Amino acid sequence: MSNFSGLLKTMRPKQWVKNTLLFAALVFDHKLLTLNYLWRAGLGFVLFSLVSGVVYIVNDLVDLEKDRVHPRKRHRPLPAGELAPTFAQVSALFFGVGSLLAAYWLAPAFALVLFSYLLLQIGYSFYLKRIVLLDVMAIAAGFVLRVAGGVILVTAERFSPWLYICTTLLALFLALGKRRGELVLLEDGAGNHRESLHEYTLPLLDQLMSLVTSSTILAYALYTFSATNLASNTAMMLTIPFVIYGIFRYLYLVHARGTTLAPDEVLLTDRPLQVTVFLWGLTAVGIIYLGP
Repeated sequence: MSNFSGLLKTMRPKQWVKNTLLFAALVFDHKLLTLNYLWRAGLGFVLFSLVSGVVYIVNDLVDLEKDRVHPRKRHRPLPAGELAPTFAQVSALFFGVGSLLAAYWLAPAFALVLFSYLLLQIGYSFYLKRIVLLDVMAIAAGFVLRVAGGVILVTAERFSPWLYICTTLLALFLALGKRRGELVLLEDGAGNHRESLHEYTLPLLDQLMSLVTSSTILAYALYTFSATNLASNTAMMLTIPFVIYGIFRYLYLVHARGTTLAPDEVLLTDRPLQVTVFLWGLTAVGIIYLGP
């Protein structure tokens, strides 16, 4: 494997799907069909994806020794010796600086959000991921910054604050699910790979996930009732079952099938979840753009 292919693999293109949250404001602010905002959001997605890739490079460099003894992570290019650390460092600096300069050209306020995201994630890689509870909250903050970046790029005027709450809760669900999967996969050696796992237990994570999932459903339901930017509040209620099923499906895979994958990784492999997300998006867009 060459340094370039190893670098691409390290930047985790499959994980860039998380950056589609940047399009939330574009869709829910009724600007999906406005070409000017569409290309700005598209470029913002590319820049966020590149910076996300930089974060993954930094994270793998920081955890290099621990990843070499991890059952899954040892196959990544850096711990497997397929990517030179020096090449990775130079590439991270190049993509990081280049993306921030491009973001400033696009919109100074967006560059500030992107820079805040980069600082937060670097802080996570070096420090925050070792602190119980703050680690998952830092992950959630990264998702909210993605949404905020999209709001800036499309000059959103009718973006409901409820969607920030839903994003935060859903991100916490993803982070807690990831921690649970790590705890089950690594068992007694979990703390040797991530210090915060010393403080987590399965009952605690299950309780926190139960709290977050119920709060997510409630917050989304309240959004469909009260958001003033929707053409028909009652029609948007039709999307609630998709959200409920998606959460229930993941919990089923965790507790009945024993999956240790994080929710975002499950989404990439589980067809029922993929269909659910597609139908939710299709229904929501139809209601927003075709409603009375």
